[in-house]
Amino acid sequence: MKRLPYIIAVLLACLNHANAQQKKPMPQLNHIAIYVVDLEKSTRFYQQVIGLDTIPEPFHDGRHAWFSIGAKSQLHIISGAAQPTAHNKNAHLCFSVQSIEDFIIGLKAHKVPFEDWAGTQSAVTTRPDGVKQIWFRDPDGYWLEINDANEH
Repeated sequence: MKRLPYIIAVLLACLNHANAQQKKPMPQLNHIAIYVVDLEKSTRFYQQVIGLDTIPEPFHDGRHAWFSIGAKSQLHIISGAAQPTAHNKNAHLCFSVQSIEDFIIGLKAHKVPFEDWAGTQSAVTTRPDGVKQIWFRDPDGYWLEINDANEH
């Protein structure tokens, strides 16, 4: 009977330890970095075509542009690549917008071709869950997906 409080204390300690491990915060995305040929061209693309806002960057060396892509996440563009590189569509950045149709109007105004997942030009993919998607490349060949997942 005298051992019961000890056993209960050990069990509570084990449960508290297990709960503490489960409540461990998940890592948060800080930034994604891409390596580009022409920083000015890529900066304009991400500002004008995608609609991102630049944020201060600490280097001030003319080789970096940083963009906010979420509450605590950033896109870092770093110049110095010798040439654009081919990238697989499966490796891509994705942004969600309110309206795919409105976004497509902007792409057309900037003369940026887009396609569906299968590669059909000027077409839109609709996933089984109803989310619409389009795909296109930035000036360095990085694939971008735009979808309307915010609406679903």
